[in-house]
Amino acid sequence: MFKNTIASIAALTAVAGFAFGATAAEMVDGPKVNWNLSVWGKPRAFTAGIETLRDMADERTGGKFKIKIHYGEALSKSRENLDGIKLGAFQMAMFCSPYHPAKNPTLTGLDLPFLPFPNLKVQAAVHDAYYQHPAVVKDLARWDAFLLMSSLLPQYEFTGVGKPPLTLADWNGMRVRALGGIGKAMTKLGAVPTTVTATETYTALERGTVEAASFPFTYAHVAYKLTEVGEWYTANLSPGAVNCPVVVNIPAWDKLPKQYQQVLLDAKIPAYEALITAYEAADKKNLPMMEAKGLKAIVYSAEDLSDFRKAGAQPVWDDWIEEMDKQGVPGQELLDLINKTAADANK
Repeated sequence: MFKNTIASIAALTAVAGFAFGATAAEMVDGPKVNWNLSVWGKPRAFTAGIETLRDMADERTGGKFKIKIHYGEALSKSRENLDGIKLGAFQMAMFCSPYHPAKNPTLTGLDLPFLPFPNLKVQAAVHDAYYQHPAVVKDLARWDAFLLMSSLLPQYEFTGVGKPPLTLADWNGMRVRALGGIGKAMTKLGAVPTTVTATETYTALERGTVEAASFPFTYAHVAYKLTEVGEWYTANLSPGAVNCPVVVNIPAWDKLPKQYQQVLLDAKIPAYEALITAYEAADKKNLPMMEAKGLKAIVYSAEDLSDFRKAGAQPVWDDWIEEMDKQGVPGQELLDLINKTAADANK
């Protein structure tokens, strides 16, 4: 079903990475098509990618292909977006795989801690290659979901309240909002992770349900107002990032005119560029603001970070492979794909 689509994606995102720049901008003709896209929260750096998809679809079709982005869980709760795609309630959506790992076990490989992503360009190459693996395609097809692109979340850091964890030993017993593999890595420090959705995190931190919350640094800490209640943040813990893809309902994709499909595929590179630019702009604005608010930046020693990686990387990867094997998922093959693609993209 996706042979031509995968070939088109591969042409756009070579394993060695992708080159930023404008794609073909020729106008295309076709019927009027209106799609809805479900996402949570307000417009922010995280949504720069889908906003680029929307704008290019509109511009290249002369306004005939409209994608309406519904922010703030207007169409569906964040944990239910994949269900909405399955039901055909909307044509496109974003979700984060740790919100419901049992629904998308193959995708949890991209949530593992300390993956070799030195920058977002490498992360994009890995995610696109991973999304095309037959096991992943089959897994998401159960939900009538076609993985279009990634949201390229930056490395996570924590914002917290109360006594700051100045050493890694100080994390022992702390209740933390940490998803997927990041949460499993934090258990190696003795922390107690819990899965809280992005929109629920501010309240959890404010009420003390959690003492620290991890989010992509820095944009999400500010976007979800953690800096309004937080007293400190980690500046270099960098345990990993969560995978939050953009998906399309397969029946809707199959009905979409081929030239409109190509418009969306062409839009991926500028969408990735827009995401990276937005994250960089957020850092330039947010870091001085956080300093002005008096939030304490916690910087760990190289020795502490090395110890954390030894405890939270390979052991967690091994546990994940064992868990995937039990489910009939080729965990080692998927992890090898991540490492090889990252190495090739970083050359």
